[in-house]
Amino acid sequence: MKLLHLAVAALAVLPVIPAALPLIPAAHAASMMSMAPAKPKNWTVGDIVVSGAYARATLPNAPVGGGFFSITNKGNADDTLMSASSPAAGSVQLHDMKMEGGVMRMRPLADGITIPAGKTVALAPNGLHLMFTQLKQRFEKGKSVVVTLTFAKAGTLTVELPVGDVGANAPPGASAPAAPNAMGGMKM
Repeated sequence: MKLLHLAVAALAVLPVIPAALPLIPAAHAASMMSMAPAKPKNWTVGDIVVSGAYARATLPNAPVGGGFFSITNKGNADDTLMSASSPAAGSVQLHDMKMEGGVMRMRPLADGITIPAGKTVALAPNGLHLMFTQLKQRFEKGKSVVVTLTFAKAGTLTVELPVGDVGANAPPGASAPAAPNAMGGMKM
């Protein structure tokens, strides 16, 4: 009888769940949460602050995608973004793009990306960025991509990248930075 009273008391303190609310198995909850659009925010670990995060939508069957954000080091010592991983891709690489001899070249950064003390480093299109390879599904506008960043000193930080348009240059809902003149300064 005492056991029955304990069981009834335990049920009484459980939150009430509306009958119309579907229950999701725990095994699927994490993957479904990454499908919801992320609200713009900052993420912090140690002296590192990540802001302005977003990814670009990918075309159907695209094997790669890009991720972008700013990293601010509020500390007195340099830190390094060593690696990134995501359940959305088979691999996430740290990349840089630079013009060399009139040709845009992209290369992986095996030694990571240094974030100098007291400075901000931007990961942006046509420069430093995350390269998601072996995508498990396309990046769709209005959804988000979860990525875990590993810093040498600050440790790990999980960030949500809201997905914008295919050619997005800023997080969804933010005003995009002014695009450089495509005509190379030519006056028309």
